Parts: sequence; C-alpha cells; structure tokens
Amino acid sequence: MQSKLIRFLLLFVAVLGAEPKFVFAESGPANRSATLRIRSVGPVLMTVSDMDRSIDFYSRVLTFEKTSDTELAGNEVEHFFGLFGTRVRLVRMTLGEEAIELVEFLAPRGRAIPEDSRSNDLSFQHIAIIVSDMDRAYETLRRNHVEHSSSGPQRLPDWNKNAAGIKAFYFKDPDRHPLEILEFPEGKGEQKWHRAGKRLFLGIDHTAIVVADTDSSLKFYRDVLGLGVVGESENYGTEQEHLNNVFGARLRITSLRAPAGPGIELLEYLNPRDARPYPVDEHANDLIHRQTELDVEDEEAAMASLRSAGTRFVSGSATFVAQELGFNRGFVVRDPDGHALGIVQSSSK
Repeated sequence: MQSKLIRFLLLFVAVLGAEPKFVFAESGPANRSATLRIRSVGPVLMTVSDMDRSIDFYSRVLTFEKTSDTELAGNEVEHFFGLFGTRVRLVRMTLGEEAIELVEFLAPRGRAIPEDSRSNDLSFQHIAIIVSDMDRAYETLRRNHVEHSSSGPQRLPDWNKNAAGIKAFYFKDPDRHPLEILEFPEGKGEQKWHRAGKRLFLGIDHTAIVVADTDSSLKFYRDVLGLGVVGESENYGTEQEHLNNVFGARLRITSLRAPAGPGIELLEYLNPRDARPYPVDEHANDLIHRQTELDVEDEEAAMASLRSAGTRFVSGSATFVAQELGFNRGFVVRDPDGHALGIVQSSSK
C-alpha cells in the first residue's frame, strides 16, 4: 500500500536545493516526432499543511479514496528534499482512474499560499474534477463551506459552438490550492465521463497551468516532451471573467495529452498582462508547490533531450533497484515558467 507514495519520495532523490475554453477530444497520440516519449501524465503532487485535514476534505467532500500512507525522516530524506531536518508524511488518493499525491512537511514547515494569489499568476495550477451533476456538486461544496474562486458555477453559452452547455466552477481546498469541477453535456469530453453510474465526482480530466507565452510553452511541452495538442481556443466574455475571477480576462487556451492519463492545459492570459512570476525561491515544503509526474519510455533519452533543450533541472537522475516501486528511475525539472515536473521511467518498459 505504501509503494506508490514511496515512489513519490524516491523521485526527488538528489534534490539540492468568441471561442470556448472547453474544447476537448479523446486522448490522442503524443507528438511522435519528439525524441522524448511520454506514455502517461499524472498524478499531480501537492504540498499540504495538515494531512488529516486534507485527507478528510478530499475523501469526505470530493470522495477520493486513500490508498497509501507513510511517514519518512532521516539523512536520506533530508538530501532527497534539500531541506535539513526533514520529516514528511506522504499520502496517495485516487478518484476513478486518476490520482493525486499529498505531502505534508512535519519539519521544516513551509510558507502558505499568498492571500492575494490570483488565477492569472504564473504559479497557478489546478486539477479539473469531472462531476455528473453540477448543481449537486456545487451544493455539496457550499454545504462544506469551500472558498470560492469563481463567483458561482458558469454555464458556457449556446453561441459557443464547441462548449455550449458545459458547466464549470473554481474553488479552493483547505490550503487554498485551486480546484475546478466540470460537467460535460453529451457529445463533449471523453466518453468515460458519460458512462452510466451513481457517482457524483468521477475523476480528473486535466491539470491546468498559467503560462507567460503559449508558443514558448509549446516548444517545451509539444516539441521537447512530445505531448499532442488536442484542442485550442481563445476565450473571453462574462462567463470567462466570472469563472476565473479576473476582470477583463481573455485567454489563449491549449490542451495537450499523452497516450494515457489526464491532459495538461496551458492558460495564457492575453489580458490582463500583469501576471506575477513563479517564485524563484519556492521549495518543496511551500504550499504553493505542485508537481506533475510524467512517465517516459526511456529516462536517459528524456534527460538528454531536456538537457539539449536547456531545461532547468531540480534533481539528477536517480536509479531505483526495487521493481515493486513501479518505476526504475527518475528526475525533476522545471518548465519555462517554473512549474515542477517529475520525469520517471516505469518498470513496465
């Protein structure tokens, strides 16, 4: 039960220091012209301040299931995170076919998410949870007193040809990590979101990140990482403003996917252009820390591709002997805007 969470720890070994938004397609093939081959995306890792509180929120409110729980400390852990005196608790939680991984630093404690954080800051990242009924889901969130990011659920209007009838709402977890719930009408989204069933919260469709420049990000996510573009749009109007809670919001949105796992959605704010940069002094124990894990076919080829592209490395390659951990090796990098990515090679190669 602990192997998936220990996998998260070992990943960091050697750490030193007009148009609609929601244009989705079935998971398409990655960009096979890239030398780096990604097989799947996810889970997304998040640093939390109180693990028991987070477990209660994600399990009781959003119906995630805790599948692994462990606590680690010692010299190896300190070097692993690049933080002296480290003791961490690691928990993996699943919803449908997808998962998240939570880490609480019992020591040393990190910084809270700034109170004035905005949806257009470059540090923004959320996971999009699909629901079967937006009204019931919103009622559940209200009953549990979640913090709103959106003014309320937004139904994209009928004149938005590719998004008519899609409903969305932004809110925050107890540590103020942004989250989104989405409801797809028939004919939109992946087919698995329309299977008959009684569940309200179904799974994770994608993780969205704010980027400074889409073209620069595509050179990284599409041309270097090899993810395939499955949707593009430019969004504006009152629904978009109230969804993101950003007055005058106009976004260029690009959706990418690997052959499996959630998508990665790039959000570039064409307006307003006052996004604050990703904090350069961010550490793994800061609550703003989130990381998207990418399973690659060949870790050595991935490292060579990323080095040749001038990618910022957070850790060196770590080789794993225990096959039961689920992968052989991995390392951590940052994208052009500072978002953390775990590059791992699973033992199924």
